[in-house]
Amino acid sequence: MNSKPFPHQINEYHGKVRDVYYIDNELLVMIASDRISAFDVILPSPIPFKGQVLNQIAAYMLEATQDICPNWLLATPAPNVAIGKKCTPFKIEMVVRGNLVGHAFRTYQAGGRVLCGVTLPEGLNENDYFPTPIITPSTKASEGHDEDISKEEIIAQGLASASDWAILEKYALALFQRGKEIAANRGLILCDTKYEFGKIGDTIYLMDEIHTPDSSRYFYADGFEQRQASKEKQKQLSKEFVREWLIANNFMGKEGQTVPAMSAEWIDTISKRYIELYEQVIGEKFIPQQLSDEETYDIVCSSLEKLS
Repeated sequence: MNSKPFPHQINEYHGKVRDVYYIDNELLVMIASDRISAFDVILPSPIPFKGQVLNQIAAYMLEATQDICPNWLLATPAPNVAIGKKCTPFKIEMVVRGNLVGHAFRTYQAGGRVLCGVTLPEGLNENDYFPTPIITPSTKASEGHDEDISKEEIIAQGLASASDWAILEKYALALFQRGKEIAANRGLILCDTKYEFGKIGDTIYLMDEIHTPDSSRYFYADGFEQRQASKEKQKQLSKEFVREWLIANNFMGKEGQTVPAMSAEWIDTISKRYIELYEQVIGEKFIPQQLSDEETYDIVCSSLEKLS
């Protein structure tokens, strides 16, 4: 975002969606861009207000779960900006699934009955509930695709100790339960999501975003059972509809495949779906805010001064 560094900035990282700036090796400035990615590929067109939606939902959810575990967030000084504590991240994503959707369903449909060391029950249809939520971790790749990994492999490879894993598992399941309760109060079903954690000293912190449309899938609860019984497509709020559009246009991020062109109408549709999810999850009208890079820079500098 910024052409000049923030005060005391020592490094920066530009991810698929977020730009991260390291301040004195103690704080992070995380700017949620309007970029959108799927199948680990950044799509060619930004989505208006997507960064604001992600940042504000994540801030809301982090505040709503701070009694479950410590989290990294200290301030959200601008619509698409979060400032928080710099943690040493676990190089894994804690993926929690309550329903057979997305990657889990594609694995199941192909005949797989074990995912990340977890045995999946027979006789499930797409979108059915699992008997209890399951954790199917993935590696956190610095580039390329994230890979499925089991609890046993995580511990064996030293990605987390057995004692840390026990805490990660406890936190992830408790956060998912809280996320489901929040969603249910808004007429939604939280189907699956992913969490990222890190450490400062011996303390484990929840990092990054949670329960946003980029990290989670939501279904509308009203009519869910009837649609399941009649094998109708579920009405959902998530990024999965973008993945489905890509698959329908012969793109799954594989070598040799070309990202399809995105029309202005399609970009507007995606933006409206993100805003719809914000309003459904938060229960408030979305107020679009557009700041220039210079305005955002000045606001972040002022906030960093207050936090120092």
